[in-house]
Amino acid sequence: MMPTGVGSDTINAIPATTRIMIVAGEASGDIYGAELVREAQLLNPGLHFLGIGGKRMHEAGVEILVDSADMAVMGLVEVLKHFGVISSAFFKLKNILQKDPPELLILIDYPGFNLRLAKVAKKAGVKVLYYISPKVWAWKAGRIRTIAATVSRMAVIFPFEVPLYEKAGAPVSFVGHPMLDLVNVRMNRVEAASSFNLDPSRKIIGLFPGSRRSEIERILPAIIAAAALLQKRFPDIQFVLPLASTLTEDDINPHLQRSGITPVITRHRIHDLIRACDAIISVSGTVTLEIALIGTPMVIIYKLAPFTYQVAKRVVKIEHIGLCNIVAGRGLVRELIQGQANPEAIAAEITTIITDAAYRTAMTAELATIRGKLGGGGAAVRTASLALDLINSGRDPAEAGDKP
Repeated sequence: MMPTGVGSDTINAIPATTRIMIVAGEASGDIYGAELVREAQLLNPGLHFLGIGGKRMHEAGVEILVDSADMAVMGLVEVLKHFGVISSAFFKLKNILQKDPPELLILIDYPGFNLRLAKVAKKAGVKVLYYISPKVWAWKAGRIRTIAATVSRMAVIFPFEVPLYEKAGAPVSFVGHPMLDLVNVRMNRVEAASSFNLDPSRKIIGLFPGSRRSEIERILPAIIAAAALLQKRFPDIQFVLPLASTLTEDDINPHLQRSGITPVITRHRIHDLIRACDAIISVSGTVTLEIALIGTPMVIIYKLAPFTYQVAKRVVKIEHIGLCNIVAGRGLVRELIQGQANPEAIAAEITTIITDAAYRTAMTAELATIRGKLGGGGAAVRTASLALDLINSGRDPAEAGDKP
């Protein structure tokens, strides 16, 4: 299914001084937001973006009011711990929406925060474009009603999301998955490994612990312990660890000290790094889709705070947690969740991947089917065009609840 429902004939009518608020609370949203901003600036140079984001959005020209690194938490317990920071950020943006409203609010995923902000924007008469849908197909389906009531248009990245919003009466466009444009590796494995000063003749294992500090605390210890087991079994094994823009080396160093594991740590060229790996231990998240598109075998792991996990078990409606498995509609890759995500089980799955050629070949072949399920490229430019169309449609005082 190809992306549909986008296009603009009036882009050039927008003044160059137009202000757009944009909110991306996590590392993946920072990446997608940066691409969207760049495409919007190409369509209409001089647009001024401000809001919540990280390094990549800042580099794209966004005026960062709150660093997304301080917002990237998941789970009830973790959100409570960071309530002060999140609350302060919310009221900062709320104040702008009410007292000096921008022409448009663009929200990227991060639904707990962004849906509340959408309500504020609705009352202020600010149009809302929501890019990267909340996972209403997995849990909290009732959010669709809030979205239909507050969001001017949804820009969704999975084709199966369209009928869900159409049924709820929410304006929706399928724009394709932005990762299709971002994943473009031209190196083979030997070239990629050599570019990181790794020995391509030895096995290379990726350690992908996530982009949130809460994930580092919960999950990285098990990943490192699994790596230690693998190092005992395969003494010449090599490890690599990509560091998200929302993290610093101080976040991971305490976990690496005294572990005996000395991975190559890098912030750059993650897709080349994925290509260099023979197998990857990955936290569940957007990165699993990147890995799948490149075709590197992996095991997906995840752990939540115990209370959060008990709640999640009761409300989550889907069989799989890994995006590659969700898109495929079946378990292409093994998932180890909560207690199952222990060092022994993780190391055992990686051992199977790197020693069982048939198992590895079958997984690689299955991963190759993912790309065809995600539509075509061009998600960022389609979404930018939608944004500019919404700005041209103007503010509606009646929608904002303004009295005549």
